[in-house]
Formats: sequence, structure tokens, C-alpha cells
Amino acid sequence: MRIITLEEHYLHPGIAAASAPLARELSPDFAAAYDHASGLSYSPSTQVLQDLGDGRIAEMDAHGISMQVLSCLTTQLVPADVALELVRSANNLAAAAVHAYPDRFAAFAALPTTTPDAAATELARCIDDLGFVGAMINGRTDGEFLDAPRFDPILATAAARNVPIYLHPAVPPRETTKSNYSGLAPLVTARLQTSAWGWHQETAVHFLHLVLSGTLDRYPTLQFILGHRGEMVPFYLDRLDEALPQALTRLDRTIPDYVRENVYITPSGMFNHAQLQYCIETVGAERILYSVDYPFIGNDEAASFLTEANLSEEAKHQIAHQNAENLLGL
Repeated sequence: MRIITLEEHYLHPGIAAASAPLARELSPDFAAAYDHASGLSYSPSTQVLQDLGDGRIAEMDAHGISMQVLSCLTTQLVPADVALELVRSANNLAAAAVHAYPDRFAAFAALPTTTPDAAATELARCIDDLGFVGAMINGRTDGEFLDAPRFDPILATAAARNVPIYLHPAVPPRETTKSNYSGLAPLVTARLQTSAWGWHQETAVHFLHLVLSGTLDRYPTLQFILGHRGEMVPFYLDRLDEALPQALTRLDRTIPDYVRENVYITPSGMFNHAQLQYCIETVGAERILYSVDYPFIGNDEAASFLTEANLSEEAKHQIAHQNAENLLGL
């Protein structure tokens, strides 16, 4: 079975260096909590993160991955004065990998969102000139969600080109960490504010801001991708609908409508059959894509999880590759 995975990351050294000061402010103990030498989960080596060549391809081959859609990390933390130059470099690096392995790699655009107009121009370049299939945005920019008016050029560009935006988790603001996650052992705080909980809550709120601000009424065809089984949102659809009815929100549609019409869900390596079944019952197999979250999670279970899933062959193929092919034009 052909398998296309959509949340497969790489690290650009220049972006990593430029984003490091703000990253340390947001999570002082992040590096220690995810040190590769610790042996803890979600802690790949820098060498593996930077590999966009034979090593990554060999890992895909060993575990039945047909294609990865590549995405660059931490671009939303890059200062405005260097963002465009560095992000263009990262996108050119991904484009070179796609050119070298056109049957194995596609790419999401990294965007210099600290300069929104430049980000919109860079998104257009990536789609029109480099053949990328969408964009990935990692959390807030300058503390703001994408519904802030300054980011409208980015949304307009994505909508005009009919490409999706993958809303990816990022570290919460310092105020959120202080109120929600502090008072624990430093490494516990670092993981609770990120991979264990905080990343996912942040992304859920990010998407709900886009809905409740009316952004998806202005861009009704714009598609978003949410990893980690929809970043909690599918599991609270009934509650959201009851607490935020149209009589209150004055939106064009209900919140479940936006989720079922503007969102695709990936697992991000959360290979749990009960969660998969719930998401299929909630949003339908046609709205589920596939992702491993490589190299933070290994490819080992990717093929076997689908093979063993209690799904029809049609649904397995939809999730494994057909939905991605249709959405991304692969």
C-alpha cells in the first residue's frame, strides 16, 4: 500500500540558530528535556533532523513509507530582520531535496510570518515556482494567532492558490506556561508545556480562534490540517457545539461544520486504534490523512498500524494516500 506522511520535519541550521534566543525564553529547559543523549521520547539527533538525503530515504524504505511531505521547524520564532532570507534558504533546501527525489518528497512552505507581506510573497513563490503543496505554520507569531488582521495576506494567498495550511504545535507564551505549567520539576514543566499537553492545547485554541473570529467565513474554502488526532478538537465537538451555538457566535456555520468542511486530521505518530475509530466516526475517513512526525517518532509502526486497523480496504487506502493525493495534488 502506498503511504504518504505529512508531518515529517527537517532542521535548517540558520533558522535553528536565529530562533534559539526566543525559544530559550519560552522554554528554558527545552533543550535538556529533549536532549538526544537522554534517551527520552521525541529526542532525535541533530544529524537525523538535518538529513534530507539517502539516510532519510533508507529509513522510509525500511518501513514502507512511499513519500514524505517535508516541513521546516521553528520558523515562527525567527526575528523579522533576518526571517525572509533564512526562510527562503530553508525553502530552497527543501526544494533541492524534492528535486533530487521527486517521487519520494514533497514540501510544505516555511513562512517568515514575523513579516506577513513577505510571508505571503514567499508562499506564492513556493507554490508557483517551487511546486510546494501548502504551508506549515508553527504556533503563534509575536504572541498572535493567524486570525490577527496582519496575517490576512497569508490566508488570502493560500486560499487563492487552493493550498492547505498545516497548523503545527509550538511552545505556549510565557504567561501561559507560568500559570499552567510552572511549579514542577524543570524537565517535567518543559515536557508538560510542549509534547505532553501544552503544544496540543495551544493548537486547538489557535484553530478555534480562526473559526470564532469569522476567518473561515471570509475564506470558506481554506483548508487546515491538524495533527495529533486533530489537536483535541474532534473529541470536544459536541461540547463546543452546545457551548458556542450559532445564536451566540453569529457565524455562518456550526463549529462541527467548520471541522468537517475545513479540517483534515493526521495522527502525528499517535498510533492508537481507539482514537482512529473515534475520528472516523466523528469526521469521516475522507478527512483523515497520515503522518508519523518523523524523526521525533520513528517510522516503525506506520505500515503495520494501517494494516492492522479495523477498517475497510477502501478506508485504509483513503487514509494512507488517496486523501493526500487529492488535497495536495500529488
